[in-house]
Amino acid sequence: MGELKVKKLSSKADKVVYIDHLLTDIKALDEMLAKGKFEKEPIHIGAEQEFCLTNENWEPATNADTLLKEINDPHFTSELTVYNLEINLDPLKLEGKCFSELHNQLKILLKKATDIAAKHNTKIILTGILPTVTPEHLGPDYMTPLKRYKVLNDALIDIRQDEIELHIKGVDEVNLHHDNIMYEGCNTSFQAHLQIDPDDFTNEYNWAQAI
Repeated sequence: MGELKVKKLSSKADKVVYIDHLLTDIKALDEMLAKGKFEKEPIHIGAEQEFCLTNENWEPATNADTLLKEINDPHFTSELTVYNLEINLDPLKLEGKCFSELHNQLKILLKKATDIAAKHNTKIILTGILPTVTPEHLGPDYMTPLKRYKVLNDALIDIRQDEIELHIKGVDEVNLHHDNIMYEGCNTSFQAHLQIDPDDFTNEYNWAQAI
């Protein structure tokens, strides 16, 4: 999928090079569509599972990097915070028992992670937002120490020219301001992937946005 070499666009020359690469990518996409380079069948599905790590007191752990190295499996990858990890499942043909196969692989990989986490007194929690996350866990010290996350944070803050505002409406409303993107680390989910026929790209994108 590429190399994790990132840097912030800090000069006009950097931005010109970036735009040039972007336009080249768009031309390549147009050419692939025109020449039928995208597979149309069979249709595949896939999924990714994000999860939280906690210590024995159910508070966010800080050892995602340690666990990731010991798991040593390309299905696993880091996330924004040091208390999250992600599993990427293998793509499967959309046929027969594909959903059962997807579920079984997820269970196997989760058990692998759970067994290794237990050696480090760490628990794996599948939840949307970990209830024990506090403002303390949303600071830069809890950001995964990879350059791409810092570059992403700095770029978004520069674009907004202001703090990030979070407004959740409901029975109890939450309205918060924060100086970095770490609120994104609160959210973990199971995400399903569906391969789309290139002839349907536009319509599928539009109805997905409408939903």
